[in-house]
Amino acid sequence: MVVPQAESRAERRRGRWQPRLDRPALVALILGVLGVGYRLYLVLHTVPVANSDEATFGLAALHIAQGREHPVFLYGQRYMGMLQSYLAAPLLAVTGPSWPALRLPVLALYALFLWLIHRLTRRIGSPWFATTIVGLLALGSERVIRDQVTTVGGRPEVKVAVLVMLLIVVGLARGTVRHRRWAVGGFGLLAGLALWSDWLIAPYLAVAGAALLWVLRRELLGGAGLLLLVGFGVGIAPMIRDNLVAPAGQDSLSVLGRISGAQGPSPTWGQRLDGGLLEGVPLAAGLCPMTGCAGWQEWFGLLYPVLLVVAAVLAGLAYRRRVGQGERVVAVVHLALLVGAAATLLAYVRSSLAATDPLGNARYLSVLQLSLPAVLWPLWVAAVACARGTVGAAGRLVGALATALLAALAATSLVVTVLFATVGAAPGRVQERQSRQLADTVRAAGLREVYGEYWTCNRLVFNTGEQVVCGVLDGDLHPGQNRYPAYWWRLARATRPGYVLEAGGSADRRLRELLGDGADAALLAEVGGFRVYHPPTPLRPWR
Repeated sequence: MVVPQAESRAERRRGRWQPRLDRPALVALILGVLGVGYRLYLVLHTVPVANSDEATFGLAALHIAQGREHPVFLYGQRYMGMLQSYLAAPLLAVTGPSWPALRLPVLALYALFLWLIHRLTRRIGSPWFATTIVGLLALGSERVIRDQVTTVGGRPEVKVAVLVMLLIVVGLARGTVRHRRWAVGGFGLLAGLALWSDWLIAPYLAVAGAALLWVLRRELLGGAGLLLLVGFGVGIAPMIRDNLVAPAGQDSLSVLGRISGAQGPSPTWGQRLDGGLLEGVPLAAGLCPMTGCAGWQEWFGLLYPVLLVVAAVLAGLAYRRRVGQGERVVAVVHLALLVGAAATLLAYVRSSLAATDPLGNARYLSVLQLSLPAVLWPLWVAAVACARGTVGAAGRLVGALATALLAALAATSLVVTVLFATVGAAPGRVQERQSRQLADTVRAAGLREVYGEYWTCNRLVFNTGEQVVCGVLDGDLHPGQNRYPAYWWRLARATRPGYVLEAGGSADRRLRELLGDGADAALLAEVGGFRVYHPPTPLRPWR
């Protein structure tokens, strides 16, 4: 293994110590700034396009800023924490409803993620390897960017939490943490907050906890263990409190159980592996556009489980060769990241979602970015050994292959990133502009209560700053998924609500059927693929 170097050097200048970045850290800083700048440009232009799920987080942030609500979970469900809404609330209190303001805290989390994974990779790998990891993570396809800058809950903050927890483990093992007990308490706090925010991170929390147990052993039987439990309790307290007052069957465990046990066609294991490995892993790694992976882009999905096994073997050998916690913690953290990735991937492949809708559900694998340093480490070691000429003919062959694979990974990510930045973002800009035009049209028509479909409603409400409220209907014009019941009850009292429906969709056809000859007279406008109706009398077929 390459021995990690110091992260920065300090030199005496005019009687003061000033840090100076070494060359790998400086290159990593430049790459990180480019990655954050690229995403900032997209955030300011609301790319990727917003949707009603994100709008629900935005509406919650507005309610928090106004002191009206203090939600624990996303409106309409009891398993997705609202930390991102709380982070955005102060900004929205100043700007009002604004997609860039809503996304800026998530962008800050991405910047923090880059910095933390660079620090961790230097401690468990090598300086230039850490720079390479930052370079790969600075790139981003639409699938990757959507997970990193849109406010849809969970994943950005939990990745930051896990990285801090693992850095605490490394610091405790090497004796560089000054206040050990308080660090352990912070570990517990982050674990609790992460579990409240997104249950998908549970495998990584489990392996990070196992690594902490390996480092502390007996210390956890004393004050450190008590602070760990207290910290965890404080972090997860919002979820516990909400579950204690939840109606029967509406607690988080029951809701998650119903979701995971939903009935439907059971895909074969071949279909699950095809959607989970060949499609899901490359999508989550940023090697494919949102439309799906071509055959030549699926190679990383095949390689990924092989790398997991090889990296685990190397980490096990490194653990046996090294002596002392300070040295062995590198292998322990590698193993933790690999087991976390394997458990996450296994859970995803076992789900029918991996087969039925791999394009829509690859976001659940975004946490695999945490394991990128451990997964790619065998390729880096082989490539460096080949470049230095310290191996024989077989080693040079393996090293050349490893170098080619790393280059292919970087080149594919770069091509997909450039295609999205130059071509793929354009449809989203058009759709976002049409969404704003729709909001302006509805508002200008004097409508304040409208019915619409799920992917229209909360987005319209956020774009109008709640000047217009919307009740969700399904394709048969019956009540749909109304995440915020207050809007629905306001619509129920409206004497003459409007309708905002996708032109030509099932709900639009049903409404025109009910309106009969008066359909065209009730039509106020057609904007961006939507039709705005204002019938003289309310139509509520479900009554």
